[in-house]
Amino acid sequence: MSSTSRNLAGLSGVARRLVLDGDLSEEDARRAVEASAKQRVSIISYLVENALSKPSSVARAASLEFGVPLFDPSGLDFAQLPARLVDERLIEKHRALPIFKRGNRLFVGVTDPTNDRALEEIKFQSKMLVEPILIDEDSLTRALEQMQAATSTEIEGMDDAEGLEDLDVGDAGDDEGAGGGVDASGADDTPVVRFVNKVLVDAIKRGASDIHFEPYESNYRVRFRMDGILRAVAGPPVKLSARISSRLKVMSGLDIAERRVPQDGRIKLNLSKTKSMDFRVSTCPTLFGEKIVLRILDGSAAKLGIDKLGYEDEQKQLFLDAIANPYGMVLVTGPTGSGKTVSLYTALNILNTESRNISTVEDPVEIRVPGINQVQQNAKRGMTFAAALRSFLRQDPD
Repeated sequence: MSSTSRNLAGLSGVARRLVLDGDLSEEDARRAVEASAKQRVSIISYLVENALSKPSSVARAASLEFGVPLFDPSGLDFAQLPARLVDERLIEKHRALPIFKRGNRLFVGVTDPTNDRALEEIKFQSKMLVEPILIDEDSLTRALEQMQAATSTEIEGMDDAEGLEDLDVGDAGDDEGAGGGVDASGADDTPVVRFVNKVLVDAIKRGASDIHFEPYESNYRVRFRMDGILRAVAGPPVKLSARISSRLKVMSGLDIAERRVPQDGRIKLNLSKTKSMDFRVSTCPTLFGEKIVLRILDGSAAKLGIDKLGYEDEQKQLFLDAIANPYGMVLVTGPTGSGKTVSLYTALNILNTESRNISTVEDPVEIRVPGINQVQQNAKRGMTFAAALRSFLRQDPD
């Protein structure tokens, strides 16, 4: 037995690695092991909390000891982190940084990968499989502060939305006789117009995939679906339910007088002279009014490269091989907001070259792609998927 082994008898794991690397004295290591056992905390937590070794050294030793990858969060886009998948109280309690999600897996940055309680609580709350990623204490502190700053911008003033409570909406009995036209939609109800526009713009800024406008007996709720989870963001006065619905229906070219059957439409919102955003609109009559759901169709999302989809190298190659086949079928499945649409349109962009003739039949066409012949399915007029496919065969397809 070497002198080093004899000297370090009784030391193991992270403490032993730190001593061998010269990042912790043997005396401090033994004291830390004994104290952490008495306090019933992990050696990693004890070393970090008592600053007995550099945070970067502790993280490196823990990474080697437990086979958990060490991560530098400095290059993250903190506004895009899946922070809303984890309750703020759990993030603060366990000092956990949600980094990214892949399928049903959530990768969380922590200083102590042996903290099973933290991982289990996050798993239970998020309903996802949780994978720990090591971040040193100093980097994690900065990252959590940056994430909080990036995600703290909530929709402000939405519940009172510049005088909405004072708006005279008339009698509820007028609903059945509401006529078509801009005036009936509340075009003169400037606060309602501002409210709806603000909701749409804020949904885009916050990366929502869907917006839900929901009337109930005694309240009205607006929710965003972000990172696959619905979150309530506003509660305007319930008396404005009909006006909000009418405004959205006029914007999407729907019949505002028809409230008894579902309708589908589309909104094109011009954000600037060079940028616009489309919304797919679906209305559904409910007991207390029309529920309206908007799906945000971001054309720029389809311009993402394959490397931005979050695939691992093996998955990426399988996907590229699949779409490169001259025939066959690729099934893309997953829950709402998981990236199905972006994945498919990214695949189309990869295949979209001058030498190829590409045709699609879609229901609906969510993103318009220059260079691809996109057909909207319309069963009422005979344009079914089968009819489109028969036509494509005569269109010299690749």
